[in-house]
Amino acid sequence: MTLTSTSTKFRALGAAVVATLGLVLVSGCGGTEAAAVPDGWGTLDTKSVSVGYPEAAGYAPQPAAERSEANAAVALKQEEGLRTGMVSVQLDFATGVSDAGEAAAAAGAGIGLGATRTDTRDVRLAGEESASEARRIDYEFTSSGEESTPAKGTRMTGVVVAGVDSKGVPFAIRINAVKGELSPAELDSFVGSITVK
Repeated sequence: MTLTSTSTKFRALGAAVVATLGLVLVSGCGGTEAAAVPDGWGTLDTKSVSVGYPEAAGYAPQPAAERSEANAAVALKQEEGLRTGMVSVQLDFATGVSDAGEAAAAAGAGIGLGATRTDTRDVRLAGEESASEARRIDYEFTSSGEESTPAKGTRMTGVVVAGVDSKGVPFAIRINAVKGELSPAELDSFVGSITVK
């Protein structure tokens, strides 16, 4: 299967979002301002968080009737009938969770056997200051080849961002794509587009 790489324009937009996120992190302000979502992006909006997805790169929302009950919102990139990229939002997925660390531990447990974690770090999200602390886990895994995923054995890249919203509801945002399809800056762009409510 031949996969097309994302455009230079998308990479430039990703770099701009990363730069903006860096300024927010350095200044330490979260306030209640929404994250900047680049031109050409759509937004998955839920009661706890919103996250951008690049429509120009082929991502589109998955209808509620087609997505798993565990997901509050999903955007998929499909090529030749296969899901080569996905952004999903899970809400209230664990009990007894009161902070970003606990949410990340619960979300990390769902990454699955055989996955390799490559990085874990704290991040600050745009939106409600009281809920802006979150944790990011980067990982890699192997596609099972099931349910319209790439061929069994295909290496995949994953990022999960987990935290607790201003009402105490845990959330987990997952970004998965065929390895090499998204650069580190592009993955950062997804994280930089998150607003917590």
